[in-house]
Amino acid sequence: MTKAQNVVPAHQGGWNIKRNGAQRATKHFDTKAEAVNIARKIARNQGAELVIHDRHGRIQQKDSHGNDPFPPKG
Repeated sequence: MTKAQNVVPAHQGGWNIKRNGAQRATKHFDTKAEAVNIARKIARNQGAELVIHDRHGRIQQKDSHGNDPFPPKG
């Protein structure tokens, strides 16, 4: 399993940051923008991937902040 920080919708409203494989959220935020900002900082510090989900839980965007196994050519 790859190291990743996920921004996911919270069941009680708002947004959570969760590490891959974690049962509980690392942190809870009222807005998605706040959650993405902090999750991006965590991912950079850990050299991990940032995975941002939409309101329905589908992956909306991915950003790699570590050793990307498939870097773009050129």
